[in-house]
Amino acid sequence: MMGFWVFMLMMEMLIPIAMYNNEERTEYFMSNSYVKENLAHIEARIQAACNRCGRSRDEVLLIAVSKTKPVSMIREAIQAGIRDFGENKVQELCEKYEEIHGTEENGEAIRPPLNWHLIGHLQRNKVKYIVDKACLIHSVDSLRLAEEIQKEAVKKDCQVNVLVEVNIGEEETKSGVAKEEAAQLVREISALDRVHVKGLMAIAPPEDDPEDCRGYFQEMARLREKIRGMNLPGVEMKELSMGMTGDFEVAIEEGATMIRVGTAIFGGRVYPA
Repeated sequence: MMGFWVFMLMMEMLIPIAMYNNEERTEYFMSNSYVKENLAHIEARIQAACNRCGRSRDEVLLIAVSKTKPVSMIREAIQAGIRDFGENKVQELCEKYEEIHGTEENGEAIRPPLNWHLIGHLQRNKVKYIVDKACLIHSVDSLRLAEEIQKEAVKKDCQVNVLVEVNIGEEETKSGVAKEEAAQLVREISALDRVHVKGLMAIAPPEDDPEDCRGYFQEMARLREKIRGMNLPGVEMKELSMGMTGDFEVAIEEGATMIRVGTAIFGGRVYPA
């Protein structure tokens, strides 16, 4: 008789899973089995990279890039101690923000609060949706965009922290200001009283060997020091957002203060057809 009830319990657990398609089953098992383990492995790699270059672990912020991933997986990361999440698209960030930061009545309010980073390209017509939700916009690459952020920040009576995105690899397919123009752009943005430049962001060109990205990260570190030396009002130049799943260890060794890791935490992404 005991065997019968064990069988029924197992069926009750497995039947809902069987109803998922292959992609949903993958996300189910990833969310419930692997996210915490993946974060532990990444944490060990971050610590090792810091040890190699004589940095404190506290100098590097891990941003979990949750684009295209369900809220269930984000909650798993929250339970593992992650508080900073990165999204590429404004709509997706806003939807997840509203769902996760729900009212107290739904029993899902997050304490302490989460930090949402917009890391993808930002269109000017989407600025109004994000200025009061993102703790940091990583992808400011023009004065026109910064001026739009200023305008919306005035409307919503808020201050907005940003990074200037640099196209360090000079790739035609990527956003970002040219490295030769970055200092001037930061100078122009410094005149806006609601927009505060905290540093720089870059995406290194894809390379099979992470070591091949080292030169790009070194250029970013030099550029940050150059702009920092300009002593512009309201500009900190504290942050260097660089390094992703394939190259974050090299980025840390070259001075990254923020790394953006998605695939190594949540697995490969599934994009809508």
